[in-house]
Amino acid sequence: MRTSRWVVVTYTIIILAGIIAALPNILTHQQLAALPDWFPKKQVTLGLDLQGGSHLVLEVDAKSLKADRLRSLLDDVRGTLRKERINAQTARLVDDAIVVNIDDEAQRAKALSTLKALAVPVSGLGLGTGMPDIEVNQLDNQIKVGLTEAGMRDKLDAALQQSLEIVRQRVDQVGVAEPTIQRVGSDRMLVQLPGLQDPTRLRQLLGSTAKMTFHMVANVANGEPLPRGVTMLPDAKTGGQYPIEDRVALDGARLTDARANFDPRTQEPLVSFRFDSVGARQFAEITAANVGKPFAIVLDGKVLSAPVIREPITGGSGQISGNFSVEETATLSALLRAGALPAPLTVIEERTVGPDLGGDVIKMGIYTGIAGFLAVVLFMVALYGMWGMIANFALLLHLILTFGVLTLIGGTLTLPGIAGIILGIGFGVDANILINERIREESKKGLSAFAALDNGFKRAYSTIVDANVTSLIATSLLFMFGSGPVRGFAITMFLGTCLSMFTAVAVVRILMTEVVRRRRLKTIRIEPLVQFFPEKTSISFMKARYLGIGMSILLSLASIGLFFKPGLNYGIDFKGGIQVEITTSQPADLAQLRGTLGGLGIGEVALQQIGGDSNVLIRVQRQDGGEAEQTAAVNTVKEAVQKLDPGVKFDRTEVVGPKVSGELARSGVFAVVLAALAMLVYIWWRFEWNFAIGAIATLVLDTTKMVGVFALFGLDFNLTAIAALLTIIGYSVNDKVVVYDRMRENLRLYKKMPLRELIDMSINQVFARCIYTSAAILLSMLPMAIWGGSAVENFAFPMVVGVIIATTSSIFIAAPILLLLGDWWQHRKVEHGEGAPASVAQ
Repeated sequence: MRTSRWVVVTYTIIILAGIIAALPNILTHQQLAALPDWFPKKQVTLGLDLQGGSHLVLEVDAKSLKADRLRSLLDDVRGTLRKERINAQTARLVDDAIVVNIDDEAQRAKALSTLKALAVPVSGLGLGTGMPDIEVNQLDNQIKVGLTEAGMRDKLDAALQQSLEIVRQRVDQVGVAEPTIQRVGSDRMLVQLPGLQDPTRLRQLLGSTAKMTFHMVANVANGEPLPRGVTMLPDAKTGGQYPIEDRVALDGARLTDARANFDPRTQEPLVSFRFDSVGARQFAEITAANVGKPFAIVLDGKVLSAPVIREPITGGSGQISGNFSVEETATLSALLRAGALPAPLTVIEERTVGPDLGGDVIKMGIYTGIAGFLAVVLFMVALYGMWGMIANFALLLHLILTFGVLTLIGGTLTLPGIAGIILGIGFGVDANILINERIREESKKGLSAFAALDNGFKRAYSTIVDANVTSLIATSLLFMFGSGPVRGFAITMFLGTCLSMFTAVAVVRILMTEVVRRRRLKTIRIEPLVQFFPEKTSISFMKARYLGIGMSILLSLASIGLFFKPGLNYGIDFKGGIQVEITTSQPADLAQLRGTLGGLGIGEVALQQIGGDSNVLIRVQRQDGGEAEQTAAVNTVKEAVQKLDPGVKFDRTEVVGPKVSGELARSGVFAVVLAALAMLVYIWWRFEWNFAIGAIATLVLDTTKMVGVFALFGLDFNLTAIAALLTIIGYSVNDKVVVYDRMRENLRLYKKMPLRELIDMSINQVFARCIYTSAAILLSMLPMAIWGGSAVENFAFPMVVGVIIATTSSIFIAAPILLLLGDWWQHRKVEHGEGAPASVAQ
C-alpha cells in the first residue's frame, strides 16, 4: 500500500494544474485582468443554448455547382472547336454531358484529341497520381464530354474552401463577436454566432451567391418573340420583366469596392461601387458605345436596376439605386465587397436562442447542479461517515478537474454538457461506493486495516474498469454520431468517466492509506451514520424469476404497443420542420394565435403552452419543396406573430430541413444499435457467452421500456432523447457488469454450489451497492428533472426513470436469464454425457 514519492508528486502536479486551469471560470474579467501575465486566463466557452446566439449549418448546392461547371465546359468546347476550325453539326448539353455531333471522320478524330487536352488533372486519393476532371468518349459520330467523379469532388472541395473564406468575410461585415466558422464533412459548413438573436439578415448574406454582372438590355417590343441570346429576367423590386442579353458585358468580379451611400440630391439610399483598372476601361468602352441605351445591373439572376446610359462614364465608378432601404444597401454592399460565392449556400439547419433564455438556463443549470452535488455529498456522509468525506473530496476534485480539462482543450459547455457533468458525478460516486463496500466486506472478514484496503481496492478495480469501459463505449458513439449539444454532453461524460478513474481510485487510495497510517489504525470500520439498508440480506430473488421476466416482457410488449399508438412524439430533429418558443408581452391568446398562424398557408401548426401564461411553443410541419421553403416559412411565422404582439420575444428558433432530419434519424438509430452490439462484444470477451446473451436480452427489454416512457408521457423524441437513451444503455450495462462480476468471482470460489443459490448469494452481496449507486445518480439528476425546465426535461426525466428500470432489470431479469441459460447448458451437457456441472463458467 506504499505509494512512491514521484507518483505523489506527479498526482499533485496534475491536480494543481487542473485547479489553476479551472480557476479563471469563477473569476470576472476585471479579476482576470488583475492577475499576473503568466497566469492562464482562458475560460470555458459557453454554448449558444447558454449564452444565446445563432447556429446555422449551410450546404453547398452541388447540383448548381455541377450545372455551372457543365455550362462553362460547353462554352470551352464550343470555343475550342471554333479555334481549331472544326465544323461540328451541334454541340449541346444532354443530361449530365456535352454531346458534339461531327460527321467527318478526320474532323472527329481531331476534335477528340483536342477536347481531351481540356482535361485538368486533380489529386487522386492522396496517392500523388493525377486524375482528369473530365472524360471524353467517342460513340459512332458523337463525342461525349462529361465530368468525372474525381473532378466533381475536387470542384466541390474547392468551392467549399472558397465559400468558407467568403462567409468569414461576410460575417465580419455584420460585426458578430467571436464567430465560429468551420467545415463539416465534404459539402457543409457550421456557422455559430454568439449573441446574434435574429439571423435573418445574416442568412440573406450567407445564402446569396452575390453574383453581380452587367448586361445590355435588348431592344424587344412587348409581345414580340425573344431573339436568340436574350432572356427575360425579373425586376428585384417590382417583379416586372426585362429582356436581358445573355452575354455578360462586364463581370462583377472586376469590382474593387462597394459602399452604402446616399444620393446627395434626394437623400435616397444607394450603393456606390468602383472597378479595377481593367474593369474601369471596359466600363468606359461599354458606356461610350451605348449612349442612350439601357444598361442592366443583375444580381443573382434579378435586375437591380436598368438605368439609361446618358454619357460615357470614364471614372471607373458608378451607383446602384432602386428604392432600397438603408439596411438593404448595407447588406448589398457587404455582399459585393466580400465577392461572389462559387455556388449557392442553402441553410439546412438553424437554431437560435435568445440571450434572456440563455441566462435563465445558466442560472437553472447552476442551481440544479449545486443541488444535485450537495444531495450526493450528504448521501455519502450518511453512508460512510468520515470515509464518505474522503469520497466527497474526490468528487469535488473530479468536478474541478473536469472544468480544468474543458478549459485546456477549448471545450464548449452546453446545457446537456452540464447534465453530463452531473451524471459524471453520479458515476464517480459509483466507484467510491464499490470501493467502500468492498473494504467494508474485507474488514468484516477480520483483515487488518492495510490488508482490507489492499484487497478492497484490488477487488473493486476490475469491476470499476469493466463498468467504465461500457460507459465509454456509449459516450464515444454519442460523440461520433451526435452534433452540437449532444456532443457537448458526450465530451463531459467522457471526461467524467476517465477522471473518475483518477480521483476515485488513485487519489482516494492515497488519502485512505494516509489516514490509516497517520492514525495508526489496526482495523477499518466503515459504518453508516444512517442505516438505510440492512447490513446483510438473504433474499431468494430467484424464486420470483418467472414473475420478474413475465412482468418485464409484459411491460415491453405494452411499450411496443405505445410505440405504434399513440406513437413517439418525434421532435423536429427527426421529422424536420420549425419550432419557435415565444414570450408574449401579455398572457398569450392561443385561439387568436392559432387562427392567425393557421391562415398563413404553411400547413399544420400546433401550439403548446410551456411554463407561464406568456410562454408558447409553436410547431410548424416540414415544408414541401426543401430547405429554402423552411426558411421562408419561419420568417412568415415571425412576421405574423410580431403583427399580433409587437412586444413579443423570440426565445428560441429551430429550423431543420428534410435532408438533415433524415440523416439525424438514421445516425441516431445506428448509434443505439451499434452501442448495444459493442457492449455485447465487450461482455462476451470479458465474461462468457451466456453473460453476454443475458445482458443483451435485458438491454432489449430495458430499451423498449424506455421507448414506451417517451411515448406514454409524450416527450419530444429528438437528439437529446437519443443521448438519454444511450446513457441509460451505458448505465444499464454498467449495473449488470457489477452484478456479473460478483457472480464470476463466486463461480471461482464456490465451484460445487448450485447455480441458483450462487446467483442469489451474489445479488445479496451487491444489493446494497446497486441501491446506493442508483440512489446517488437519482439524487444528482432529480433537481434537474424537477426544476431544469423544458430545455433538459427530455434528458433528465427519462434518466430518472431509466435508472430505476436498469437497477430492477439487473436483479429481476438479467440474473434469471443467466440462470435459465445455465440450466439449459447443464441439461445439454447431461444429454451429451458430459456430466452436470454446478456452474456456467469457471
